[in-house]
Amino acid sequence: MKILFTGASSFTGYWFVKELAEAGHEVIMTFQRNSDEYEGIRQSRVQMLQDLGHGVFGCKFGDTRFMQLIDQELSWDILCHHAADVTNYKSPEFDVVAAVQNNSFNLREVLTRLVARGCGRVLLTGSVFEGGEGAGSEGLPDFSPYGLSKALTARIVIYQTQVHGIHLGKFVIPNPFGPYEEPRFINYLMRSWHEGKTPSVNTPAYIRDNIHVSLLAKAYKDFAVNLPSDPGFQKLNPSGYVESQGNFAQRVARNMRERLSLPCELDLKQQVEFTEPRIRINTDPVEGQSLNWNEIQAWDELAEYYQRLYSAKSCK
Repeated sequence: MKILFTGASSFTGYWFVKELAEAGHEVIMTFQRNSDEYEGIRQSRVQMLQDLGHGVFGCKFGDTRFMQLIDQELSWDILCHHAADVTNYKSPEFDVVAAVQNNSFNLREVLTRLVARGCGRVLLTGSVFEGGEGAGSEGLPDFSPYGLSKALTARIVIYQTQVHGIHLGKFVIPNPFGPYEEPRFINYLMRSWHEGKTPSVNTPAYIRDNIHVSLLAKAYKDFAVNLPSDPGFQKLNPSGYVESQGNFAQRVARNMRERLSLPCELDLKQQVEFTEPRIRINTDPVEGQSLNWNEIQAWDELAEYYQRLYSAKSCK
């Protein structure tokens, strides 16, 4: 397939493009910034992506250059709209209206031009933290203003793809983890263990859905290539390890002890505050074997990545 992909510089975006490209598909990626404006781990991902497809820099969804990119190709098979405005996404002051505008800028014209180039499929990335997504407690509210922006974006895309007679697939992401991720929970655990410290797990009672990003990427590729081109809508909520965050931390520790030759101890705190819904999970378990995914290899790759990362840092 010839794929127009937005949001490739993100953690999951990199893995999705990698899986699609290695399956033989032609991926044209758009990047909002110029190539020299990326920093840190995102810069590393952008550099690796250049071996996987064709990158178009300084190109924002719906802008003039984006339209020109659509028009310069004779045909497109699918738009994978993975990009989303994440500026200050953890802040309660996150600008929902601006985010939705950026996520859906000139969407009607984008779809009109894609249809003129024979494209009948759009794949939109969603989040389990959108209101109404997945399964869980407290009535499935939006987790945050960012979650609200994703939910509103989805409603707009659903409407416009229906108007244009396009088949829309929505791929809902839970909590992915793996190599080349921004410094989050797994990074905190790994850094602490490599420094000989015992990390604290402050919210062990939350029930969440954590999934290896390599498995998530295989599910994404499988979903993308099997989307039909006739009008319609379908959704996939891929699910991985559904358990408490405390149990998940223990799972990571068990899998890292032998691989890292470290004690990988944990300090599980008694959780007393619940500022987020206690349970939020996806609903479609992913069968890794059917996707040619190896769980042991995924844990090996995670350990090897953090060994390289912290060995390099210790040499500086």
